[in-house]
Amino acid sequence: MSAEPHPTLPPVRLPSDAELARDALVAPLFARAVRLARWAGPHTRVDIGGELAAAQLPEAAAVLGLDPTDEEGPVLASQAWRVAVDTGLVDVAEPEEGGAEESGTEESGTAAPGEDLALVAGGAPGEVLDLWLAALDTVLADAAVPDLDDLVDALDAGGEIDFDRLDWNPSREADFLDGVLANLYLLTVSEHGASDGPVPLPVLAASMVIPEGMGEPTDAVLEQVSDAMMRLDDQFRQLEPIGLVEFRPVDEALMTEADDEEFAAAGSAGGPSRGEVDDEDVSRYGLVRLTPLGLYGIRARMLEAGVTAPAVGELADKGADALLDAVSGYPEGAAQAEIEQWLAGRELQGAVAELLAAARGADEGGPLRRLRCQQALAPAGPEAEPAVRAVLDDAELGGLARVWLSERGVADVPAPDEAMVFWLTVDTIAAQLAADGETAELPLLMRSLTEHHTAFFDQVWRVEHPATAYVLETMGRMHPDKKAAKEARKAAFKARSRQA
Repeated sequence: MSAEPHPTLPPVRLPSDAELARDALVAPLFARAVRLARWAGPHTRVDIGGELAAAQLPEAAAVLGLDPTDEEGPVLASQAWRVAVDTGLVDVAEPEEGGAEESGTEESGTAAPGEDLALVAGGAPGEVLDLWLAALDTVLADAAVPDLDDLVDALDAGGEIDFDRLDWNPSREADFLDGVLANLYLLTVSEHGASDGPVPLPVLAASMVIPEGMGEPTDAVLEQVSDAMMRLDDQFRQLEPIGLVEFRPVDEALMTEADDEEFAAAGSAGGPSRGEVDDEDVSRYGLVRLTPLGLYGIRARMLEAGVTAPAVGELADKGADALLDAVSGYPEGAAQAEIEQWLAGRELQGAVAELLAAARGADEGGPLRRLRCQQALAPAGPEAEPAVRAVLDDAELGGLARVWLSERGVADVPAPDEAMVFWLTVDTIAAQLAADGETAELPLLMRSLTEHHTAFFDQVWRVEHPATAYVLETMGRMHPDKKAAKEARKAAFKARSRQA
């Protein structure tokens, strides 16, 4: 994604680095990697590629508290060792190639705790998180590799993997998984998306397979959704131990009961607007949720790829102009959270004056900046009154100031003149359109703003506001009163002619 004037993604709310680092340290796979790094020493033997020697896998499994006689124990130990090596928690010296043939004995490399292991106990939270991100890269790479059954099916007569039969493209598989995680991130941070709730697995599969705007999916598309869902079921099982997600796998009994069409139906029914679908039925198809650590990890990867992925609190040390410009593109809840963090620790009267100054402007973004400024001032107490009174005579801010003072019952607030009333009406509707578009509530706002002013449309087209014609055209489409809507269209024509 390319950078735009406003963020391409809604801002995410993240815990502190210290809290995230604690989550990273207790993630099962990362914790196992740390334990093996502390275990590594003169007795440890590695093969070509730094893999732990097969003979030592049972011992490594026992170190991790796993059953060395169970097939899963050595597999988990091998995975944890690979993470330890890739993150620098372990340093390995691989055996020299050809050394076994020359000496007539089996050669092996050695391993020892790496320098980065000290960061686990003594590093800053950011350093711990960097180690975890390196571990995440390893796990994501492993998750993009075909499972063992697929590899076995792709063996040729000579026991070699037939990659043409496997139909595996590493870059394509990595891009697919990145796309899925990006969609899951967006559903999580969107104000009207999944929020903190889990997302049904078929929803993610369908988001990657079904083209936008497609009506009834074809049988071929339904089969692709089903295949993608089962692939994701396997991948999320691998991603859960690193702390990226909380995952409820697909009910194994369901795999034999449901066909492709039922899987796809679960995708359409199990989305964020699934209505009255039974939650237990949906959960059988698998549920996944990014953890706070997972949100941190996916955001870090997005930032590295050049995607604009803001986080609440990033603007705390910026000026009011940067704050209002940024939060103008945020959902309302995220904007309020960002504003509150910006105000915290600032002297209120000075902060209010700075916000009001930043809210000025006849540019296209001005109305929404003033709306966010009004939102920022809403919780302010009496100490903000001098700064607000100072803009009572300002053509752009005087109406906002009068509203704020009147809502607090302040005496001697001067009544606005007619020009200010009309200007504030245009500015308010323009701000609402910029924030939320043409919502169902907007006609009610239009009625409220216009019904108390006789000959409103005879006067408003003369307002010196850059959005006058645009607002009147919108009122001509949306005003609930047909007569008023017709008058708005006539006024819009006059405003356009005047501007021309």
